[in-house]
Amino acid sequence: MNSAIRNAIARIWKDYSEPLSLDEIAKSAILSRFHFSRVFRAATRVSPGRYLSAVRIYQAKRLLATTSLSVTDISLAVGYNSLGSFTNHFTDSVGASPSRFRRMWREGMRATPKTESRPAPESGTVSGTVSLPPGYATARVYIGAFETPIIQRQPASWTVVEAKAGTKARYCLPEVSSGQWYIRAVATADSADPEPWTRRALLLGDVDPVTVTDRSTSIVGIALRPRRMTDLPVLYAIPDLEAQSLGHAARSRPGRSAEPALGRG
Repeated sequence: MNSAIRNAIARIWKDYSEPLSLDEIAKSAILSRFHFSRVFRAATRVSPGRYLSAVRIYQAKRLLATTSLSVTDISLAVGYNSLGSFTNHFTDSVGASPSRFRRMWREGMRATPKTESRPAPESGTVSGTVSLPPGYATARVYIGAFETPIIQRQPASWTVVEAKAGTKARYCLPEVSSGQWYIRAVATADSADPEPWTRRALLLGDVDPVTVTDRSTSIVGIALRPRRMTDLPVLYAIPDLEAQSLGHAARSRPGRSAEPALGRG
């Protein structure tokens, strides 16, 4: 089944600009559309259509950051027929309009996307520790509480911590609204290898949905790890980490259909 999912994901990354149907993606996995949908969701936590949509927005971010193409041309290049639909979806996912994201990138990604604050009359706290996998020395880690398995839209609460090898860095997400939240972490990490040509790596961490109630405190440990094939692209614009991510993707796998090293925007 791993090969079936791998083939389907490869098809999505290759042909994301095309009007791919569920039947066409399922054929890549050599499975019936109904069985394919079940196993794909079990592996990725989202539907094939949602994965495809996330890839399109990620690739739009990459093109905005690395080319001078117009927003209209980019919307067409990633499979949208309507500029308005693309702009709305991009803004909702990334936290900034396409034009604003391009300006943020050129300014060095020093600011978070400007979004409206969410009132949280009933809220709790999610806290815990985050640790590095073997082979990494230090990492700057962004941690947030998101509505979906995808790192997209404004998180309910977020923080940035510094993690070091052999220790567990503590984090705290205060004022998380009552409900179910996906705790997600993305990091730029320095290898423990002393050689000067060693590049920085991108790591992910995720936790099953956490239920938050009024005045509750949830303790959640996060173990960072290298990206997996089934991981979703990271869509929300994260300052400081953003340039590392898209820059690494552009250097390591150039080209229109390239899958990024982290699947992150």
